[in-house]
Parts: sequence; C-alpha cells; structure tokens
Amino acid sequence: MQQIHAYLFGGLYDCAGQIRTKTISKGGFKFCVAEYLDSALKKIEQMPENTFDEIVDKYVEMNVAHPFMEGNGRSTRIWLDMIFKKRLSKCVDWSKIGKKDYLDAMRESHYDPTKIKELLKNALTDKIDDREIFMKGIDYSYYYEEM
Repeated sequence: MQQIHAYLFGGLYDCAGQIRTKTISKGGFKFCVAEYLDSALKKIEQMPENTFDEIVDKYVEMNVAHPFMEGNGRSTRIWLDMIFKKRLSKCVDWSKIGKKDYLDAMRESHYDPTKIKELLKNALTDKIDDREIFMKGIDYSYYYEEM
C-alpha cells in the first residue's frame, strides 16, 4: 500500500508513501488515532484475504485506519483491485458504482459493510487484464474524490 501511495503521489506530496503521524478526521469521522496506527496496520496486514468477504472486510479496516495524510481512497481502491486480482482473478469495474452510492456505503462500512459488499460484488469482472477497465478505475477513483 505504501508503494502504491508513493507511486501515485511521489511528485505531489512530500509525505508520499509515509504513514501519517497525526490524527485526522473527515466529515465528523475520526480515523485511527495516530499513536495506534502502526499496530492497527499490522493487524490489518495479518487479516485473511482468501474470500470476497474477507477481502472487503480488510478493505473496510484499511479505510478506517486511513494510513496517509492525503490520497487514502485512491490508494486503497488500487490496493483492493490488486488483492481481488491476486486472490479471486477479479477486479472492480468502478464505472458500475455511482459516486454517491459508493461514498454513502463507505461511510456506513465501519459499522455495517453490507452496502459496500453489495456494490463491489455487483461490479466485479474477470477482465483483469483489460486496460480500459484499469484506466476507467483510475478515472473513477479520482472522480470519487472530487468535491
């Protein structure tokens, strides 16, 4: 995940690829407190990722951890696709998930992952080597972050 973040944001942020040392929040939600972040990330790393549900549970936990000062969503969506590809020979066709639906589901996911699991499951494709699917995923990932 740090390598993904460093690659994406290396020319943009001085802290690209570096785990944050400050506690952050967004929209009234406080992410993992900085002093517990390292141990939380170690636990997340050890979580199983053999089934769809295990992978999405790991994704939800990584979202709550929010290891970077900026660029967490974009980095974790690529990370998620890499895990799906490796473990299930699938990836997400992000163009099938609307921005509002995705953001609402992610806000709820820390206490009920049902909606995010449903959205992701319905958008899975076996076109893991399709360049268009990959590029659309990058485009949508930035679209989800626009205000």
